[in-house]
Amino acid sequence: MSSAVYFSDVDRTVQARDGETIYETARRGAVRIVGACGGRGTCGSCMVRVNGSRKWERACQLKADGEVSVKIAPRSLARVVRAEAEGGHEVLLLDSAIETRQIAPTAPSLSNPVADDDNAAAGLTMMPEAARALSETLRACGWQAELRLRDGQLIDAVEPGRPLLALAVDLGTTNVAGFLIDLRTGERVSGVGIENPQVGWGADVIARINAAVKDRQAEADLTATIRTALAALAHDLALAIGARARDIVDVAICGNTAMHHLLLGLPVYQLGKAPFVASVRDAMTLPAAALGLGVSPGADVHVAANIGGFVGGDHVTALLATRERWLGDGVSLVMDIGTNTEISVIQNGRILSASSPSGPALEGGNISSGMRAAEGAIERVWLEDGRLAIATIAEKEPIGLCGSGVLDMLAAVHQAGIIQSGGRIQAGHADVVTEGGKSLIRLADEVLVNQQDIRAIQLAKSAIRTATQMLLAEAGLQEADVDRFLIAGAFGAYISVASGIATGLFPDLPRERFEQLGNAAGLGIRQMAASRSARMLARKIAAEARYIELSARPGFQQAFLANLAIPETNPLVRRAS
Repeated sequence: MSSAVYFSDVDRTVQARDGETIYETARRGAVRIVGACGGRGTCGSCMVRVNGSRKWERACQLKADGEVSVKIAPRSLARVVRAEAEGGHEVLLLDSAIETRQIAPTAPSLSNPVADDDNAAAGLTMMPEAARALSETLRACGWQAELRLRDGQLIDAVEPGRPLLALAVDLGTTNVAGFLIDLRTGERVSGVGIENPQVGWGADVIARINAAVKDRQAEADLTATIRTALAALAHDLALAIGARARDIVDVAICGNTAMHHLLLGLPVYQLGKAPFVASVRDAMTLPAAALGLGVSPGADVHVAANIGGFVGGDHVTALLATRERWLGDGVSLVMDIGTNTEISVIQNGRILSASSPSGPALEGGNISSGMRAAEGAIERVWLEDGRLAIATIAEKEPIGLCGSGVLDMLAAVHQAGIIQSGGRIQAGHADVVTEGGKSLIRLADEVLVNQQDIRAIQLAKSAIRTATQMLLAEAGLQEADVDRFLIAGAFGAYISVASGIATGLFPDLPRERFEQLGNAAGLGIRQMAASRSARMLARKIAAEARYIELSARPGFQQAFLANLAIPETNPLVRRAS
């Protein structure tokens, strides 16, 4: 029997295929349902109500039987208000690979039947697409045109005065940030952040690698999905400033190794198994047409080099953007916190880098009430008169818990005595309720935190802290030796350093040593979009950085287990707002 699933919140009906779950039907129909585990049934985040039921159930465990009406949990639908493309006015150093030439040749005639290339582009090589553009533009614009060149090759010909743009993309596991750079002025003219549509196959890189390895169709879908998203991103960014995607003549992209490989259609099997090696480590340049981006016909895409393992080009661009901060004396630690956390320790120009499979818990994923940084997300939690107090994004009704609130919550419930140092929830507190014989922490009527959630957060923060300690030890250093603790990433811009210290995510260093930078990878890839010298420097940084695989180091497991605990000394100061 044919089955159809009607998603009432978005007024969309998707025909269900035999044997697939409602979660899979939604993913195929581009209907967003949070599913941190990618539909494996382990996270409990893909909650829906079916056919008017008041009971929330997991979409990944339900199959359509005939006509089905589905209501999606509000945290899957909330409007995102924080994107990794945020930022103010910015002018970048220009050293573009693109040159322009204004031409106004004499129109050919019977007495002078000169070909268009000889007439307007003598000495230049060109692809058929550029030759077509040249002929069409000359005739449409009264024998005037702007030639766009790269290394002596004509890549496009357009009417004079068209925008000349470069696209920079920070391809994150969770979010994709895109930016347009004006290649005449160096000014950033447009930026937007979107959710990486690959989240339908899982919130973390391991889930997506496993999906790709198990099913060749899933591998192809993962690649096609992100390429389609980037093409739409280019179109929308250009449209926002009255331009067109064809005005984009150069593209630079960074991402972690898994995102890099899935974008380029490279195999990921070897990334998911020890010794976790990349298919390609060095930077790559390829035609934009090969990725179907719909930009200028002769545009190239420059993909930033990786360092090793899961330390990818996004960390390289973060190091590029922060170079002036870590290049001097002393010890610097650059940490880009995300679904996959990358860390570099830098001393006297030597860079040691490692990754930490922290997972999505610290960003609100893989926990039962977790959500993106959207309206209604609990972003702050503190203790007030012995009770938990909360603040939400945009001061909306609380519908879930986002990343900055996750760390605050863990610190606050420990401070309140609701959980022990080991993380176990204690019954008897006014903010603890019992359901089905299990103790739950109530942050709001619809936002509950269970024991599994606490454990997921502990695992994430322990993974990062252990990687920090082990990498410093590899450099012959201790945590107290760190002079500059640079926290990168959009998530890192919003978290409380005090909560990070209180939970044991960060070492207890003087606060003035910490600096929250925001999306440094985004800044680095914008620099690369605007400058050939920045691309060369990024490639040099990637080549000189030494990748350390920490999981095989003696003492890793012991340190990891020790770091699961929440420090007994809590440096948090109570606050009223």
